[in-house]
Amino acid sequence: MTSSEHVDLPSFIDGVKKRNPGQPEFVQAVTEVAEDIFEFMRGKEKYHEAQILRRIAEPDRVISFRVCWEDDKGNIRVQRGWRVQNNNAIGPYKGGIRFHPSVTESVLKFLAFEQTFKNALTGLPMGGGKGGSNFNPKGKSANEVMRFCQSFMTELYRHIGADVDVPAGDIGVGGREIGYMFGQYKRITNQFTGVLTGKGLEWGGSLIRTEATGYGAVYFLQNMLRTKGLEVEGKRAVISGSGNVATHAAEKIVQLGGTVLTLSDSEGFIHDPDGITQEKIDWVKNLKNVKRGRISEYVKEFKGASFTGGGARPWGVACDVALPCATQNELDGNDAKTLLANGCMAVSEGANMPTNLEGVHIFKAAKILYAPGKASNAGGVAVSGLEMSQNSARISWKEADLQEMLLDIMKGIHASCAEYGSDGNGYIDYVKGANIAGFKKVADAMLAYGVV
Repeated sequence: MTSSEHVDLPSFIDGVKKRNPGQPEFVQAVTEVAEDIFEFMRGKEKYHEAQILRRIAEPDRVISFRVCWEDDKGNIRVQRGWRVQNNNAIGPYKGGIRFHPSVTESVLKFLAFEQTFKNALTGLPMGGGKGGSNFNPKGKSANEVMRFCQSFMTELYRHIGADVDVPAGDIGVGGREIGYMFGQYKRITNQFTGVLTGKGLEWGGSLIRTEATGYGAVYFLQNMLRTKGLEVEGKRAVISGSGNVATHAAEKIVQLGGTVLTLSDSEGFIHDPDGITQEKIDWVKNLKNVKRGRISEYVKEFKGASFTGGGARPWGVACDVALPCATQNELDGNDAKTLLANGCMAVSEGANMPTNLEGVHIFKAAKILYAPGKASNAGGVAVSGLEMSQNSARISWKEADLQEMLLDIMKGIHASCAEYGSDGNGYIDYVKGANIAGFKKVADAMLAYGVV
């Protein structure tokens, strides 16, 4: 392709929309990346000629399958499962499995696309993938969850492997679900390999994996603040979500001397003006992980806190920093404007694409410290990559060593974003920096392989 034949950005996005009808989340993810990559590729003929961005935006394969299982009343239930293997230019496909009613092919394609760049940013040899099902584990018995996981893995096992595709947990998939799936994989294949991450410590898991995504998002926030001579200490933080990522982000904020004001779930959010202390965080962990309760119960336990229902989100609470840690598109343009009006100086995403495109543009225009999830929440997959290394070598690293590696990885990701996102006048566009740094690593590997 000659330079005169180059497709412009609007035409490229139109092509993505036509090839992926009814998939708004995937189109949104590709658009956000393409806005920066087209500028970066200007004058770099090798990327245009090889159609690199077009190829990254087309998954290597999308596997869809039926999952049949039996509930406790003997009823036959049917769900749909997927695995999206987006790109393995720099290593085996790597990315979580999500069980939630909102799971669609579009959602998983966007997550796998994002995962490709996120994994590249870690510096570890991992490609991008994602999987899941529209199965809802809420309200199901342990035996029902086990039967579903076993049926899901009975199909998925054909498509994964320690050197092929290594899934992990995600929304709706925690240690229990990973255990059921790994047990079924081992049963079918008669192999004990590092085919899943997020495993229990007794059977190949890694220390700090549970904490890694939330901690990593705060470490990235810390690195951003330090570019302005600031620290987390003394900062008021609003956090969405109340699962693994949110509670550990809150924990690290508290450890670093900040004050956490909010947590949330799908029903609404709690606001504790006295601050959500470590004791309160531990209570929430037990509520969510053991009792599987709702965040609204917090106000019965801790006086002075309030609950806002109706699915409300916490972005109207005045703060210094915000960490969206729940799900995609939970923070829109109006929310972004509200945060800015209330004095928010930094946003570090703990979830995948929690800010919609309008919100992203508003944060970038305001030139606040804004970290996209592909950079700031990469701590989880980084430690998953370290778990893969431990499994391959049949070793276990000490917690102190892993904490140090996580800190170094997040510092390295921040440095890569700063390298490609700095405008030379003190402002770092972390979205642009993350997109370009991730793209360049994957693109250069793809060029080395030729047309495959």
